[in-house]
Amino acid sequence: MESMYEQLGVSAAVYEYGERIIAELRDRFDAIDQTAEYNQAKVLSAMQRNRVNATHFAATTGYGYDDEGRDNLERVYADVFHTEAALVRPQITCGTHALTVALSANLLPGDELLSPVGAPYDTLEEVIGIRESKCSLKEYGVTYAQANLKADGTFDYDAIRSKINERTKLITIQRSKGYATRPSFSVEQIGELIRFCKETKPGVKVMVDNCYGEFVERIEPSDMGADMVVGSLIKNPGGGLAPIGGYICGTKECVERCAYRLSAPGLG
Repeated sequence: MESMYEQLGVSAAVYEYGERIIAELRDRFDAIDQTAEYNQAKVLSAMQRNRVNATHFAATTGYGYDDEGRDNLERVYADVFHTEAALVRPQITCGTHALTVALSANLLPGDELLSPVGAPYDTLEEVIGIRESKCSLKEYGVTYAQANLKADGTFDYDAIRSKINERTKLITIQRSKGYATRPSFSVEQIGELIRFCKETKPGVKVMVDNCYGEFVERIEPSDMGADMVVGSLIKNPGGGLAPIGGYICGTKECVERCAYRLSAPGLG
């Protein structure tokens, strides 16, 4: 191999340096591979338990009622994320759309949305109404509050406590750093934040924007008390293959509302 690289103009010193760095990183790469294998087995196990077979890939005509393929896909997602229900549809065009469905379905006029992790993705600013837009949550009477992170990127629990009030209906936690410079949050960190929020206001709903976070750990925010985990099939769950789609996994109550918002009340 060394002689092959020499033919490409790579010196022995550079080759040896690269091999040494790879060896130093081997434990980290092995840990990532083990997590990937664990999650692959988790997905395959869910498919087995829900008896995924060729009939689930058959086309369905009409309105799509009793589409067994669609229904079983959602059972698999609920199984994988350990939730009561799931909504997984190609009609959800992207992560922002999935988040919009989840927010608008579970917030009513007079309710307040709280972000305890600073500003959300740029694409959600118009959804919430931070930047004025038609059909924003703000236009429909939903207010927004925000608790910024501390300078070191950790949660400011005092600020969060002061922002939670009688109108706080839903708390949204963005797992990935997105376009910000703050660190992304681990599932354990998110779990601590969820516990704090629910202790501060029992009954408050917590949604986690799970985009880019799926399957990078062995557990998901739904294992730590999140009422909804939301993401895009264009990212991790689609394996780089899905050109469209999104998912919402969570409690039966929350997901049913999302299904009604995505299609129509009574249809879901």
